[in-house]
This record gives sequence, structure tokens and C-alpha cells, in this order.
Amino acid sequence: MEPTPDLTQRPPRSPRARLGGYVLLPRMLDKGRAELAGKNGEYHYNCPLDQRFLEYAGIDPEQLKQQLANGLGDGEILAWVQENSTTKPKPWEIAQWSAFMEQRGPDDVETKQYFAKMLGDISTTRADIATWADLLDLDDYVTFGGKP
Repeated sequence: MEPTPDLTQRPPRSPRARLGGYVLLPRMLDKGRAELAGKNGEYHYNCPLDQRFLEYAGIDPEQLKQQLANGLGDGEILAWVQENSTTKPKPWEIAQWSAFMEQRGPDDVETKQYFAKMLGDISTTRADIATWADLLDLDDYVTFGGKP
């Protein structure tokens, strides 16, 4: 059983953190556990970024949340994901997908404008922020007291 993260006190794991090769999954598990305990703060389980993992892995978000409610740890959750995935990606496919997701940035005009606004709200000096993972890591850092 994993300890329940208190996301009012610290951020979830980075979107770059991996479990079974999957990026996003550890962060989503932190948010799910915190939501179940009422300690999710401003973080949301099954957000659009979580949905990218869920769609890729072929996992139902409510079934996964039930496994979290049952107290399964990260390793047990990974085994459950591998067993219940409807897409059954191979390790090399997971590695490619994860690398893509780590480097993914906004890809259309509207999304670029949204990204720029979010970044501007956090920092006006960080020209190095180009991907969603960059933006989330910076937002987490600043939200919990770091300097942009």
C-alpha cells in the first residue's frame, strides 16, 4: 500500500516520472490517491493529460480508481494495468510513446495561445519552457514556493 500524497502540501510526481516505462502514470496515481483521500488540492484525476495515458494504455479511469481505492501499491497497479490494458503495448512502443509525451508541446494555434497564457501567468522570464512536461514541472515548483 502506497502512502496517500497530500497534494495541498506538495505536488504529485513529475509528468516525466515513469512506472513500467509509462510517463504520466505515477503522477496520475498520486492524483487519484489524493482525490480519494480528499487531499487533491487543485489537482484532478482523469484530467486531459491523464486521459492521454488512459487512452494509450486502454484503461478505464473508474476501474483504475477502484484499484487505488483497494489500496494497491504502484507495482500492483502496474501489474493490473498490464493485465487489463485493451491495447497491450510492447515495451518498445511504451518507450516511444513516453518519449513523445515528454517532448510534446502545444500543436495548434489555440493550444499555443493557451500554453503562452499559462506560462505568462507563472513566469515571464522562462524562455526554456517548451513542452507540457516543462510547464507542469514549473507550475508545480512555483505553486509550492519556488521562484520562477
